Amino acid sequence: MPYIVMTDSSADLPWSYYTEHNVPFLPMNTTMDDKPYVDNGSMSSREFYDKMRAGVVFKTSQWTDQQYLDGFTPHLQNGTDILYLGLTAGLSGSYDSACRARDALKEQFPDRTVCVPHTVAVSLGLGLLVHETVRRRDQGMGFEDICRWVEENKLTFHHRFTVDDLMFLFRGGRVSRASALLGTALGIKPRLHVSTEGKLINHGKIRGRKASLLGLVEEMKQYTDRKEHDAIAICHGDCEDEANFVLDEVKKHFVIKEAIVNPLAAAIGTHVGPGCMAVFFVGKQRVV
Repeated sequence: MPYIVMTDSSADLPWSYYTEHNVPFLPMNTTMDDKPYVDNGSMSSREFYDKMRAGVVFKTSQWTDQQYLDGFTPHLQNGTDILYLGLTAGLSGSYDSACRARDALKEQFPDRTVCVPHTVAVSLGLGLLVHETVRRRDQGMGFEDICRWVEENKLTFHHRFTVDDLMFLFRGGRVSRASALLGTALGIKPRLHVSTEGKLINHGKIRGRKASLLGLVEEMKQYTDRKEHDAIAICHGDCEDEANFVLDEVKKHFVIKEAIVNPLAAAIGTHVGPGCMAVFFVGKQRVV
């Protein structure tokens, strides 16, 4: 039976990717100075981050049950099953809304299936999971098999982050004001990763920007046994030159067949700010 792979804008894939690979996406709820802003690429990443630097306040909120019902229903009406890969429940209540919509639609469309695995993924970590799933879809993997593949492999997708400005993490409730102010004054950069529960965890700190970027490469060396990767992803908060520097450093240690380098969009960029850097790769099974 036909099926589609869907995601949301927190996947941070290039906007052209969704059309080119037939992947419908749902724009996450975002406001700009309390006015609705559609997270769909209508604003360039440079303009988005320049507004943040100038003090414009962006906020996000979870999708409602009704929004998911509206997003899923047209595809089910067309006789298409859905594999929806969305933002981790560890960072948003949107996942619960998607599950409630799935259950409600089962009564309306008993012959169709909406598969909503908990991806425990965010940003281009989610995007990389989408990308690898789409590659298997295009190779002919069936719906039940691909849903099983996601569930069995999702914890091999690693998310390794650092940020440049701790105040954005403070505004998002990830660190205290005192920690943010002291860390900023001392040039301390946090080491962050996404846990097996899909939560953003601070697992250490490092002093200096360059050291924090090289630390991402060291973490990749630590958490994968693979010397060759079909694809990796690097996401950044409007610091493309540094993202390319990280990619060059990664290539000193690994054979990379494909690299996706892209800015964080509003859904995630709002919470980490300009200068965020993240590396995503397939490696050992996540255990924490």
